[in-house]
Order: sequence, then structure tokens, then C-alpha cells
Amino acid sequence: MLSTFLSHQWKDFWRSRNKAGSIAANLLLGFFMLYFLAIAVGVGFWMTMIIEKTFPGQNVITVFNGFILYYFLFDLAIRTQMQELPTLSIVPYLHLKIKRKTIVNFLNIKSLFSFFNLLPLFVFIPFSIMKIGTTYGALTALMYVLSILSLVVFNNYLVLYLKRKSINNFSYFISIIGVVTVLAALDYYHIISVRDFSNLIFVNVTKYPFLGLIFTLAAVGIFIINSNYLRANLYTEELSTKDDKKTSTDYPFLNRFGKVGELAALELKLILRHKRSRGSVLMGFAFLAYGLIFYKGPMIEKNEFGKLLFAALFMTGIAILTYGQFMFAWQSTHFDGLLVNKIDFKDFIKAKFLLFTISSTIITVLASFYGFMSYKLLLLHAAAYLYNIGFATVIVLYFATMNYKRLDITKSASFNWQGIGATQWILGLPFILIPVFIYMPFGIMNKPFWGLAAIALFGLITLLMRNFWINLLVKKFEKQRYKIAEGFRE
Repeated sequence: MLSTFLSHQWKDFWRSRNKAGSIAANLLLGFFMLYFLAIAVGVGFWMTMIIEKTFPGQNVITVFNGFILYYFLFDLAIRTQMQELPTLSIVPYLHLKIKRKTIVNFLNIKSLFSFFNLLPLFVFIPFSIMKIGTTYGALTALMYVLSILSLVVFNNYLVLYLKRKSINNFSYFISIIGVVTVLAALDYYHIISVRDFSNLIFVNVTKYPFLGLIFTLAAVGIFIINSNYLRANLYTEELSTKDDKKTSTDYPFLNRFGKVGELAALELKLILRHKRSRGSVLMGFAFLAYGLIFYKGPMIEKNEFGKLLFAALFMTGIAILTYGQFMFAWQSTHFDGLLVNKIDFKDFIKAKFLLFTISSTIITVLASFYGFMSYKLLLLHAAAYLYNIGFATVIVLYFATMNYKRLDITKSASFNWQGIGATQWILGLPFILIPVFIYMPFGIMNKPFWGLAAIALFGLITLLMRNFWINLLVKKFEKQRYKIAEGFRE
């Protein structure tokens, strides 16, 4: 039966209308996969030399042990954004005399053939065999390999389970991002040490090899949980009920904005109900950790805000950029209906501004924990926030009126280039360059705080001019709407 499913999947691919585009995308994706796998092979076989040069004077195995859990925590966070659910047109098979267990087994097996499951094998297994095996013996090396395989399987099915649960309850999906972010922050501020904890676990595996079976039991456990959840939700009646069920509620806090709030609430429901729009917004929360990479103590002490400005703009405005770059295309499937509906285009544009402002405000508030590093970062974020809600929103919506590419919002955002054109690439230039040019003269004069004040003032002035921008954008939208509609029909 599994061979029959594979045959159907193969025919579905070759008979699809966008076969040429899929082949081109897969070839490009395959090239990048081979590139990263080649790097992983190099890292795996030369791990000892890399550790000795990077951490001179430290025990190679201790350093290796410390980074195992680090890697899989990072892997977990990346998977939540990029790993797709294994797809199969389930409903036609449910009407046939096929056991649900068979369908579930196919979906589970299919999910294992993933780049994320292959990469760690090349990174960890060569070192485990060559270094761990020669130091502690074959049994310990075998348990290391089994532990790595078990962690790969655990992450694979945990993410699939959480993504399936998040279809009905959004909190399941963001919980894993929250846990990983909190652990990263606690480790960054030396409150806990993930490296020490990882080393402690695998030191005990070297002493008592069979402790590695704990990871295997955890992998088996999450596999069973995931399989049971799938089997419990493979009824045609339940699938049709879920399609009709209202999966999001009204948002009372938007009611105060009248018709604009109603339109914003409808778009918020669209965001939460579909893969690609939801992934774009979630990316904003994932990039809250961006500052941990770019914010360095010496730069903050020397007030080198010009070097930190990109990270601040990106963090506080990422939701505006990632979601807004496809604005209007999110409604491409029902755009003709919007045009013939009795919707005031001014309210339609205002609703976009309202959503941008809410999303940027939430992320800026969440990013305020960087204030523990320095109060200067709060000033930097405040300036970037005012710029984003004042002028970046205008840039994004203006470029959106020149976007004619249709989007399928039911597809995942990962490795999906549908809807991306020259507009998206050009958009990033004014988004980043305008605040840089505003800050540059003050940076040259060594007046960094005046530079931040200038960016904040520019953002505030453009924010106070919002009605002017709305009227401008409405005129532009009314002029372009039929071209946009024609593009969305293709």
C-alpha cells in the first residue's frame, strides 16, 4: 500500500499545472541542500581540528558534548519555521477500504525524508565513531549515535505534532519558540548554562552508555503521541467539521475602531488561519533573538548606534516587512470580491495601518528585555519603532500597490518563492537606507543621541501626517486596483 501512495504522489507531481516551476524550485533547493550537506560532512570529519583551533586548551569531547543539546534546541526553533507537514490528499483514501493506520504510517515515514533529519547525521556521527569510539569504546560510540538519531526523530515528530495542534490552537505553535527563546536568553545572561547541562548528560552516557536509551524512549513516546493524534483526526466527518468550524473569535479590542477595526479583525483571522501568512508573522517573534547576535557590549558602550540601527529596525519592523511586502496579495483569491463590495477603500487602507501599528507595538514591547543590557537600547528601539509605524508602513503599502503577483496562502512560507518579484527586493532599500541617511550626519559629528532623536522626530512627523499618506495611498490604490486584480487572476 505504501508503494501505491508513492506512485500517486509521483503522478500528482508530474501532472500538476505548475510542474515546470516546481522542478526549477526543487533543483535550486537541491543545490543549496547539497552545498550545506558538503559543509556538514567537512565539519563532521574535521570536528576535532575545528574544536582544537576554536577552543584551544579545552577538552575536545567536553566541548562536543556541550554543543549537542545546543544544536538540537536551535534545530527545534528552525524546524518550527521551515519544516513542512507531510501532505497527502487524505479524504479520497478515507472513502476506500484502507486502514487509517496505513495512511498514518505513510505520513510518518514520509516526514523522515527531510533535510533537517539528514544534516545532523553528517555533523555528529563521524565524530562519535572516530573520537568517542577510540576513546571510550564501541558500545559508547554506538549509544552516542543512537542518542543523536533519537534526538533527530524526537525533534521531527515533536514539531509535526505541535504544528498539527496549532491548526486549532495557535498557542501550541508559539510555545516552542517561547521556550527556546527563554532558554537562549537565560544562557546568554549566564543564569543557566545549556552547554554545562548538555555536557553533564553526555558525560554520564560515557560512564553508563545505556542511559542513551532515555532519548530513544522520548522519541518513541512523541512518535506514539503524534500517530495517535493523526489517527484520531482522520475521519471524513471530522475533517469536514473542521473546515466549517470557526477557528478564531472576534477581537473586542478592535471594536472601538469601528469599520476599520472590523476589517482589521477579518485580516487577523486570515493571518491566523493560513500557513503562509501565519509563518510570516511568527517570523517577527523569532527575530526577537536577533539582538543577541548584533548587540555587542563594546558597540553599546561607545554609542555606535549606526552599527546597531539595522538590528533595531529589523526587529521592531520585521512583522511590517515580512507581512506587508505581500500586502493585497494575501487577499488575491477574493480580491475581485473586495472590489465589488461596499468597502470604503480609505477604511481598507486604515485597517492595514492599524494592523502594522499593533504588530510593531507588541514586538517592540517584547524586545524591551534588551533594556537589561543597556538603557541605550531602549532609546534605539523607540527611535526605530517611531520610524517603522510612521514611515516604513507608508513605504510598504506604496510598494504593495505595484505588486500584481498572486499568492497561495495555504502553502508554507518555507522555501516558497511564489509572489516574490522585483518589488520585494526594491522595498528593502528605502526601508533601511532612509534612517541610515538621517543618522549619518550626526554619527559623523559624533552626536549619536541626536541621530536617534532625528530618526524618532522623522517617524513622529510622518505618523502625524498619516491622514495625508492614507489619502495618497487610496488614490494610488484606486488607480492600480484593476491591474492588481488582473495580476491576481493569473
